[in-house]
Amino acid sequence: MPTTVTTQEATEATGAAVRASGLGHSYGELRALEDIDLVLQAGGVLALVGPSGCGKSTLLEILAGLREPSEGTAAAGVARSAADRLERCALMAQRDLLLPWLSAIDNASLAPRLAGRPRSAARAQARPLFERFGLGGFEETRPAGLSGGMRQRVAFVRTLMAGKPVLLLDEPFAGLDAITRAEMQSWLAGVLNEDAHTVVLVTHDVEEALYLADRVAVMTARPGTVATQIEVPDPRGADRAGAVTAPEFAELRERALRALAKGAGR
Repeated sequence: MPTTVTTQEATEATGAAVRASGLGHSYGELRALEDIDLVLQAGGVLALVGPSGCGKSTLLEILAGLREPSEGTAAAGVARSAADRLERCALMAQRDLLLPWLSAIDNASLAPRLAGRPRSAARAQARPLFERFGLGGFEETRPAGLSGGMRQRVAFVRTLMAGKPVLLLDEPFAGLDAITRAEMQSWLAGVLNEDAHTVVLVTHDVEEALYLADRVAVMTARPGTVATQIEVPDPRGADRAGAVTAPEFAELRERALRALAKGAGR
């Protein structure tokens, strides 16, 4: 008997890659999130910014399927349960979490190895990504021998190797110095411009959010809710320095900072 697909499910399958509706979450008596409504179309990049402790990482964990919300719904395509969202979303945590005893390429190819692929096949799958992302020649290097930026690239390759349609990036460049962070933003912008990935990015850096994302959701202090959403007309310019110093970019940055201050109660 054929499976019946509702109109909403068909729309989500072909359009919305990520959706949160009336989503709220509590840890006991602590209210972390309140009435979150978000829709991200396939191939879009959404950045979440907000005060520390406003629930950004909690929201990302819910979207990733690591927990269910206390109320409301979260979906990745037609996947609604936590287990199903986990099948469609790959989460890159704040720290690179590379295993120190494995080489860079073996760290990157963990997902196919855990799925049962032979080591040689998993490494062969990862090798073109190492060449493409400027890691060629460092395949056998262990994490201790890599720079901070290179470690983050390996972690990103590992996230891609999971083969999931939605990438959830939780402060991926937070631990880097300012120069390396700017370099990594330019690098990631190039990656996202070359291939259409659906991405939710959590960051404290308003400039990073506005440079990398198509849309920025500004959250309030706890309990976090979405105060405003800012559309970015020309994200991920090839010349990062020129993009972030343009008058139009400065206006968006001021708008986001005002929304942050208001949401934080200042």
